[in-house]
Amino acid sequence: MSQPLRVGNASGFYGDRFSAVREMLEGGPLDVLTGDYLAELTMLILGRGKMKDPDAGYAATFLRQMEESLGLAVERGTAIVANAGGLNPRGLAERLRELAARLGIDVRIAHVEGDDLLPRAKELGLADARHGRPLTANAYLGAWGIAECLRAGADVVVTGRVTDASLVVGPAAAHFGWARDDWDALAGATVAGHVLECGAQATGGNYAFFQEIYNVKALGFPIAEIHPDGSSVITKHDGTGGAVTVGTVTAQLLYEIGAPSYAGPDVTTRFDTIALEQDGPDRVRISGVRGVPPPPSTKVCLNHLGGHRNEMTFVLTGLDIEAKAELAKAQMEAAFAEARPARVEWTLIGAPGPDPATQGEAAALLRCAVLDPDPEKVGRAFSGAVVELALAGYPGFTMTSPPGKGGPYGVYTPAYVPNEAVEQVAVTHEGERITVPPAPLVRDLDISAESPPAGDVPPGATVRAPLGRVAGARSGDKGGDANIGVWVRTEAQWRWLEPFLTTERLRVLLPETRGHTVHRHVLPNLRAVNFVVEGLLQEGVSASTRFDPQGKALGEWLRSRLVDIPEAVL
Repeated sequence: MSQPLRVGNASGFYGDRFSAVREMLEGGPLDVLTGDYLAELTMLILGRGKMKDPDAGYAATFLRQMEESLGLAVERGTAIVANAGGLNPRGLAERLRELAARLGIDVRIAHVEGDDLLPRAKELGLADARHGRPLTANAYLGAWGIAECLRAGADVVVTGRVTDASLVVGPAAAHFGWARDDWDALAGATVAGHVLECGAQATGGNYAFFQEIYNVKALGFPIAEIHPDGSSVITKHDGTGGAVTVGTVTAQLLYEIGAPSYAGPDVTTRFDTIALEQDGPDRVRISGVRGVPPPPSTKVCLNHLGGHRNEMTFVLTGLDIEAKAELAKAQMEAAFAEARPARVEWTLIGAPGPDPATQGEAAALLRCAVLDPDPEKVGRAFSGAVVELALAGYPGFTMTSPPGKGGPYGVYTPAYVPNEAVEQVAVTHEGERITVPPAPLVRDLDISAESPPAGDVPPGATVRAPLGRVAGARSGDKGGDANIGVWVRTEAQWRWLEPFLTTERLRVLLPETRGHTVHRHVLPNLRAVNFVVEGLLQEGVSASTRFDPQGKALGEWLRSRLVDIPEAVL
């Protein structure tokens, strides 16, 4: 059997651990090192930066990391593939060439472009009725532009908006010579890419059972050993912190997904065919993944400038917390009488414990978030009105921050265009432009049988306990929607959880989901159910006035709720 392709990850978001690139290169052999720097919010941030400087628009952190580690990567023979190009992959490639020349490093740098649809926004009907022309409009490209660059001999490939998994699929496709219709191999690599894309989340970061994870050292970043058939083993460098277990990999597989048919521009991956197996310490084997042709349309990330926002947080201490909160709200409503912001959202956070021994134990927080197209309404007019209550409000009045003028926010919306409308171009290190055609075969998504009805809850004595006693969870954002993946670790627990945790039960346990459409998807192979709550995060992270705007803590809230659990599965 041929040697697997060892692909590591050194970044899960723009702002991840800076030293991870060098740590991964020094930690052991790697064929490819990837970095994911883009999220929907990041595209907005880069778009605002590009408004001020047309030559900007890429992840500047990556350039600094390469200044420190590019020579080491070349010395080790490790290719670098990253989406740090953001809105300006060509510009980043040029800066990298300048850096390499200054450092005296002989390296071949290529890039992928074609994701930027902003110049064609009107033609493609991407304008928003409320917000007008988008600030950014980027199609999610696939893996084949990356593959073409690597086949042409590139050492470094930078891209704009590609799917996160493409950073892994592209190198695997180039290395193994996969065809465009090797659906199962492409799907297997997509799963490996999904595990790697969020960095240390695959090695114990944000893990529900975090107390089981070795965390004396900084968590290691994940590695996928990919085989010619697309199967893989997830691992990490020896001696690094964290752990790679079936649990940590399951948690990451459930992160920010929807239905089991996981659609991408190159392949639709069936997450309900994934088989996981512990393959030794810090080694999890992924096999059995099936793929089918991708859908006929390509997803586009749209960001619009939505207006301005601000927030202030009152500290409520001691007795009569609810009455103090109502007084603060009433006084602010009076202050809003002449110029009320378009959206005002109040959130009461926490509650004092009985007979509190510290002032912190005696406190709760009351947060007021405001949004409006007019920066004046949510600027000093708002925060100043809060401060003016200091000597006229509830007893013990104090705040967590001084008044401020707030700042702009963006609105995220997804859009879809025909695959043929997107022209992906691989620009090799020699400047040759290779157009990458769309997938040769497409298929509409079929989700008709993806959510089988729940069965009966097994009988027997039960114990009232937090759901998290038996279930792990991981939640996140998909634009304005939130997903909550819940899994258990034994067959007995699964036979209880699957019929128990219905959509109706979720609404009872998380009352804030009432009033929203909720989809439930079952993944028996992972002993998991996944919920997608439409619109819970409003218009995306930048515009959301929720206390948890990215939905990252929804799963932990769910795990804290008391339910009746059979004694036999505890």
